Amino acid sequence: MKMFVVFVILVHVSQHASAVEVYDWDPFVQLPCDFATDGLAEPSVVWSRYDLNPSTVHQRQQEGDELKDQNQLYSSRTSMKTDALETGDLSLHLTKLHLSDSGSYTCTVRWFRGGRHRELRVTDVQLQVKERFPSWAKALLVLLVLGLLVSGALLVYFRLYFMSVYQVEVEEGAESVQLLCKTRVFLWKVAKVVWSYGYYGKVHVYQNGSDQPEEQYSEYRGRTEMKRNLLEHGDLSLTLKYPTDWDSKTFTCTVYNRKGHKLMKKQVVLKVKVYQVEVDSGAESVQLPCKTIVHLPKDAKVEWRDREGRKVHVYQNGSDQPEEQHRYYRGRTEMKRNLQEPGDLSLTLKYPTDWDSKTYTCTVYNREGRKLMEKQVVLKVKVCQVEVEEGAESVQLPFRTTPDLPEDTTVMWDCSDRTVHLYENRSDQPEEQDQDYKDRTEMKKDLLKTGDVSLTLKHPKETDTGTYRCRVLNKDGDGLRVKTVKLKVKACQVEVEEGAESVQLPFRTTPDLPEDATVRWFCSDRRVHLYENRSDRPDKQHQVYKDRTEMKKDLLKTGDLSLTLKHPKETDTGKYWCRVLNKDMWREKTVELKVKGNIRNRSSSIDPTPLMADQSV
Repeated sequence: MKMFVVFVILVHVSQHASAVEVYDWDPFVQLPCDFATDGLAEPSVVWSRYDLNPSTVHQRQQEGDELKDQNQLYSSRTSMKTDALETGDLSLHLTKLHLSDSGSYTCTVRWFRGGRHRELRVTDVQLQVKERFPSWAKALLVLLVLGLLVSGALLVYFRLYFMSVYQVEVEEGAESVQLLCKTRVFLWKVAKVVWSYGYYGKVHVYQNGSDQPEEQYSEYRGRTEMKRNLLEHGDLSLTLKYPTDWDSKTFTCTVYNRKGHKLMKKQVVLKVKVYQVEVDSGAESVQLPCKTIVHLPKDAKVEWRDREGRKVHVYQNGSDQPEEQHRYYRGRTEMKRNLQEPGDLSLTLKYPTDWDSKTYTCTVYNREGRKLMEKQVVLKVKVCQVEVEEGAESVQLPFRTTPDLPEDTTVMWDCSDRTVHLYENRSDQPEEQDQDYKDRTEMKKDLLKTGDVSLTLKHPKETDTGTYRCRVLNKDGDGLRVKTVKLKVKACQVEVEEGAESVQLPFRTTPDLPEDATVRWFCSDRRVHLYENRSDRPDKQHQVYKDRTEMKKDLLKTGDLSLTLKHPKETDTGKYWCRVLNKDMWREKTVELKVKGNIRNRSSSIDPTPLMADQSV
C-alpha cells in the first residue's frame, strides 16, 4: 500500500519552470528544485542543459556526486547539498559565472521500480547571466572619461550599484553573526530597510522608525535584530542569532525611499560551517556533539530532530521522553544527566547504519517555547563493504541493532528486487526467497533477543556481487531499522604452468542436489563437460576437451562440482562457467584459468632462429 501511495504522488507532480537572473560578477547562483525522493528505490538527480553535448551539468546519487559524464564547461563549478536526496532539496549551486552559462537547465529525478529505471522531469530553470556593466553603464563611463561633469549623487549611486558582495563565515553553533551594511548616503530619504533572501523571503523589515516582525518569514522571527537609531549612524547591519547551515545563503539589504524607489542595495553571502562526524557502519555507537557555555533553565526542553523533522530524542522536565521519539530511534539514543549544567547536550546514537547519514539539529526551548539555542551536526555513516574470494565456504553480511526486538518483528534481506532471506513469525521462510539463494542463507537462532540480524551467505559466487539491504519491520510493516551492505565476490582465479599433469577448476555448493540436476561446464561457446541424467556425456563435449576432463562420481551428493582438466595448454586460458540447474534451481560459478606457456618448449617445435634473435635482444 505504501508503494502505491508513492506512485500516485509521483504521477501527479507536474513539471514547472522558473527564471533566475544574475550578473557575471556574482559569486554564485542557486538553481531551485524541490522534490520528495524518500520512498524511491535508488534515487538520483540529474541537472542538464540539452543545448550542450554532453548535456550533463551535475549528477548526484545516494553514494555521492557522479561527474564522469559532466560537461567540462562546468568542471569544479557545481555542487549540491550532501543530503539532497534525503531532504528533497535538489537545488544546484553554480559558481564562477560566465555569460555562456545563460540557458535552460532541467532538473530530472530518476529511480528504480519494478525492475525498470523510471525518471521524472521535475522543473526547468531559465538562467540569464548579465554582463557586469550593461551598455548604458559603459556609455556613461566613456562620457566620464571624456570629462563630462556628472552630479555627485549620480556618481555615488553608480558606485553603490556595483558595490562588491561581502562574504561572512561563522561556525555553526555560534551565538550570533552580523551581516554588515553601512552607508552615510541618502539617510534623510530612507523610509524602509528590508533584509531578504531569494525573491520572497523577508528576513527583517524596518519601517517608520521601528521593526515590523509581522512581515518577516517565520523561520527568522525572534532571531534578528538591527541597531536602534540606525538612520543616525548609517549602520543598517543585521544581527542573526543561532545561525545554522540552513542560513547559508545570500542575504540582500535593500533601502527604499517614501515613494518605494530603491536607493541602495547590498548583498552579503553567509556561510555557516556545520560540524561533521564520520563513522564506520558497524560501530557500537557515535556521538553527535552539542555543547553550550550558558546555564539552561530547569524547565528547558532539549529536542534532537533529523532532517525529515522526526524526533530523535526529547529531554524535558528533568528526564528523557521516549514516548515522543520516532520509532526508528527508540532504544538507540542517550543523553547525559544534569543537562542544566553548562556543557554537554551531546547525543549518543547506538548501532548507526548508512540510513542514519543525515543532518541532525539540537534545539533548546524555554517554557514558553521560545528558542534559546540551536546547533546542527552532519553525520556520515560509511556504507558497510564486504569482499570475499569466490570459492570461500561462506561470507557474513553484518548487522547488529538493539536487543530484545518484539516477537512479531520481521527481518528481510533483499538484493535488487530479489528476496535473499525472510524471517517472519519467529522463523525463517525459505519458500519466499529467490531460487538463487535456496539453501545458501542462514541467520542466528536467537536474533530477536540479541539484535544480531547478520546474514550468512554460503558458497558465494561472482554473480552474488551487489548491494544488499536488510530491513527490520514491525507488525504493521513500518521500518524500525535499515542497513545497506555492499558485497563484492572476486572471481576465482587459477594459474598453472603448461605441461602440468592436470589443473582443478573448483566449485563447491550445497550438498544433496536434486537427482535430475544438470551440470554444465563451458568456455566461450564451447561445451567443456556435461553431466546429465546422473552420468557424464562425453558425446556432447567439444573436441578440444575430449578425454581431458573429469568430475567426481558422487558430485550431486557432496555438492563438489569441481572440474579436473588434464594436460592444460596455453590455449586453454580463458573464463570458464559452471552451471547446475533443474526446473526449480539455478547455481553458477566463474573460474578464470591462466595457463602460462613454456617459451622453450613452444620454440623448440619451430624454426630456432627467432629464439636466437630473442636472446640477442
